[in-house]
Amino acid sequence: MKSIVNSSVLCCQVFSEYFKELEEESIRDNFVIVYELLDELMDFGFPQTTDSKILQEPCSVFQVNANGSVLLSEIVGSIKLKVFLSGMPELRLGLNDRVLFELTGRGKNKSVELEDVKFHQCVRLSRFDNDRTISFIPPDGDFELMSYRLNTQVKPLIWIESVIEKFSHSRVEIMVKAKGQFKKQSVANGVEICVPVPSDADSPKFKTSIGNAKYLPEKDVVIWSIKSFPGGKEYLMRAHFGLPSVENEELEGRPPISVRFEIPYFTVSGIQVRYMKIIEKSGYQALPWVRYITQSGDYQLRTH
Repeated sequence: MKSIVNSSVLCCQVFSEYFKELEEESIRDNFVIVYELLDELMDFGFPQTTDSKILQEPCSVFQVNANGSVLLSEIVGSIKLKVFLSGMPELRLGLNDRVLFELTGRGKNKSVELEDVKFHQCVRLSRFDNDRTISFIPPDGDFELMSYRLNTQVKPLIWIESVIEKFSHSRVEIMVKAKGQFKKQSVANGVEICVPVPSDADSPKFKTSIGNAKYLPEKDVVIWSIKSFPGGKEYLMRAHFGLPSVENEELEGRPPISVRFEIPYFTVSGIQVRYMKIIEKSGYQALPWVRYITQSGDYQLRTH
């Protein structure tokens, strides 16, 4: 009895150093860190390492996984047009191009430095090279006017924390927390969080705070689907599987969690359409309409 009490006191002391105030809310908000600390602290139910300085050493598994550092990120974007204009009028597109703003003395405004830009063949490249004007005579219908790439460190829009634990090769428990790290006014639609599970898992049981989870045994994954995910919100998914056979630990590590989503009326690159002008002597009238959208692309997060 005394040993159990001492263990509880030691755990509480460590948690207090990490969370400042040890209470139900702080444990719930930091459940991933709690599980990692318990894994470091305990061995067969008995406390081992309780020194917080040792726990926070860079070589510690907890410190490596808890950093949440982004290994690789880039923005790949495009501007697509759907044109319904009679005749062959010239169009001019104005963006918040940093080089253009500096040339015109407006460098203090919000601008973006375009990188690796590729234009449709209708764009007058010589004009762009001279004064950064995007001038073109568009074809009819849908086409991609330009594409660009920004090598920018971007905060993940939907951040995933996960704990995947196996118990004596008899069962596996998975906990996933998803947080929307974009502005509260925006909503991510069609969110799908794909969580890998062992190939011999069976008897799935799920509990989600939003949306629904589905096991796809042919792909060895759980798909957590969320129809609408508002910015700033956090949601949880818990899954329980049986493991009927004894298998060797994966030598190459666990596959990453992948995420799919779409955020309408939102641009992560910061590129803005300032104007779309029609150059026509006859006073051609038209109503340009602009829509921004951000899609997930190749979006992966490591598990531990």
